[in-house]
Amino acid sequence: MPFGSGAITFEGTQMAESMLIELQMPGDLARFKLPAGVQTRLQELLDRQDQGQPLTDAERSEAEGLVAIAEWLSLLRLRAERAAG
Repeated sequence: MPFGSGAITFEGTQMAESMLIELQMPGDLARFKLPAGVQTRLQELLDRQDQGQPLTDAERSEAEGLVAIAEWLSLLRLRAERAAG
């Protein structure tokens, strides 16, 4: 099966395709988090948005990307903790 994700249509119903990928997780995965400066920038953007100040398209895209990275790192940490058990 090729690497990637997508969707499969079966009799007019779209079903999500899933794939299991095994990775070696470093033992110090808990330290994997956004660097302080990047976390500060993300917080500034989110605070401005919460205060009703509009973000530019570039800022909104930046914030969405940073949130996605932060969520991905959190998910990796949680999975590593569960695996270590």
